[in-house]
Amino acid sequence: MLARQEDGRDLHHLVWRLGPGWRVCSSAVLGGGIGPRAWILNAQVPGGYPRLDPDRHLAEIAAAEGLTGPGAGLMTAADVTARTTGHDGPVTATVTSGLGVRGWAAAPGPGTGGPPVPGTVNIVVTLPVALSDAALVNAVATATEAKVQALLDAGLDCSGTPTDAVCVATPEPGAGSGEPFAGPRSPWGSRLARAVHHAVLAGALRQS
Repeated sequence: MLARQEDGRDLHHLVWRLGPGWRVCSSAVLGGGIGPRAWILNAQVPGGYPRLDPDRHLAEIAAAEGLTGPGAGLMTAADVTARTTGHDGPVTATVTSGLGVRGWAAAPGPGTGGPPVPGTVNIVVTLPVALSDAALVNAVATATEAKVQALLDAGLDCSGTPTDAVCVATPEPGAGSGEPFAGPRSPWGSRLARAVHHAVLAGALRQS
């Protein structure tokens, strides 16, 4: 947890300094996709975020913290100091939740009413084992399923917010291809699901 000042505002951001030998699968606005990543950044920004270059903004914050090499950057208007965490064995999920504006993924498009005001649920998961490319993608899907389950368990009638993002960090597979599965009934996928569910549920109950 680190602090900074921007335009007279006190803001915070979370940093994971992974170092070499890690890769991340994510939907992050900076460094999204699958590939080697040395760090992850989840930065709080003001509501009604005015900039049109979020990737550059995140890169500026990362550079100010001395983060070098490839990384993944997320942003949120939620208070990141109110982050919640979930653990299942060695799997850890860290969640920042902004649920003021939420809805269902397949809701009618913004053209049917006023422009949506985004909220954000950002999920960062770290696992101690390498995953194959397919399993990494599956892990993001499993984290999303667990998020939706937690929101429903919290009594919220939604599947998330318009700008939710997920990062899954695992060691590089080395000579092998990594664990082949990360669905919710696989050994590592089930741990991931429980860790994410716990963290999202805690954040949702706090806000509801």
